[in-house]
Amino acid sequence: MKHIIRACIVFVFVYYAAAYDPLDPTGNITIKWDIMSWTPDGYVASVTMQNFQMYRHIMTPGWKIGWTWAKKDVIWSMVGAQTTEQGDCSKFKGNIPHCCMKNPTVVDMLPNVPYNQQFTNCCKGGVLASWGQDPASSVSAFQVSVGQAGTSNKTVKLPRNFTLQGPGPGYTCGPAKTGPPTIFLTPDRRRKTQALMSWNVTCTYSQFLARKHPSCCVSLSSFYNDTITPCPSCACGCENKNKCIKSDSKLLSSAGINTPKKDNAPLIQCTQHMCPIRIHWHVKVNYKDYWRSKIAVTNFNYRMNYTMWTVVVQHPNLNNLTQTFSFDYKPLVPYKSINDTGMFYGMKFFNDILMEAGPFGNVQSEVLLQKDQNTFTLKQGWAFPRKVYFNGDECMMPHADAYPFLPNSVHQNLPVLPTLVLSVFLFLVLW
Repeated sequence: MKHIIRACIVFVFVYYAAAYDPLDPTGNITIKWDIMSWTPDGYVASVTMQNFQMYRHIMTPGWKIGWTWAKKDVIWSMVGAQTTEQGDCSKFKGNIPHCCMKNPTVVDMLPNVPYNQQFTNCCKGGVLASWGQDPASSVSAFQVSVGQAGTSNKTVKLPRNFTLQGPGPGYTCGPAKTGPPTIFLTPDRRRKTQALMSWNVTCTYSQFLARKHPSCCVSLSSFYNDTITPCPSCACGCENKNKCIKSDSKLLSSAGINTPKKDNAPLIQCTQHMCPIRIHWHVKVNYKDYWRSKIAVTNFNYRMNYTMWTVVVQHPNLNNLTQTFSFDYKPLVPYKSINDTGMFYGMKFFNDILMEAGPFGNVQSEVLLQKDQNTFTLKQGWAFPRKVYFNGDECMMPHADAYPFLPNSVHQNLPVLPTLVLSVFLFLVLW
């Protein structure tokens, strides 16, 4: 019995630590190094970071990447990014390197840096959009000049122990692997050039490594049941229970209450679930050929707003989604034979920012879905999602036994009721 328990524990740990997401099985962040030219003591490289995750983006304060040099490399200069520390460069006379640390940490530049410090796809404050939401904004790049590194493909040693924070923990990076040199096209697209040497680093995300508890929860309600199923108690952990603030507290009117802290410590509204984010799914109306649901996202964190937020829903009827009214929608088909997953996100310049907790800290929309008369039913919680993600993290769902079910007096296939009533009426009139 002990061996079975140990095997289960190992399986669970490996499953989560391996950062496999069943709704985005190929999602990752790829860091690509391309050596563009050799220098007397090293090389100049273009470093590109591409977010291939369908619905998980890197939000402010942005990404940080780090590594360990295999030799005594130094960074002479950087364009489009900078290291957080210079390190000890006392042994250098004359020109002082940008960074002399064995394990540098690099951050993106802010958007308002001078033009001569900018590089293609740089200077976004470390913010990266998800691939599914905005592919054009899912790239970040910078240029680095490395010295004391070797001056040929045979003498250059690849950096080791890559790390990525986006902005917190959760990402695990594999080793750097040399690949075919990257091909570039000239502006007139008539000539191809290639890097002198290229290598890739792949980083994947694990919610298990990022935090102990979920960061969001789901509540449910329907027109056919007066019971509202709330988020589970302490769904996101109750560590902040003694530090939370009530919605009617006078402290909320004090200056600076919405200012983020350097350590990103949250200020959560006191609730029974203690989650920063709650997503509510309400089955609103049932028509003959369609049915309508409402999705509401509420922010309970007074110190954080969410730019480029995403909500991913797994629901069996999303293959028949007809219209969304206030959100943009994109179907996600990780397995081509199954179309039951979709991503909702805000419309640009309308509701793509989820504000801090308070009167404006919510976004909502309605969705219209067509019925499949052969399979459609509202019985046994069919109308509610199977899984819900917010910004790439899976939310805590209520227990299945607590879902708002149909009353026993109501037939499981509601569209049949009008027809049945009409038939009885005609029978009585004609009789």
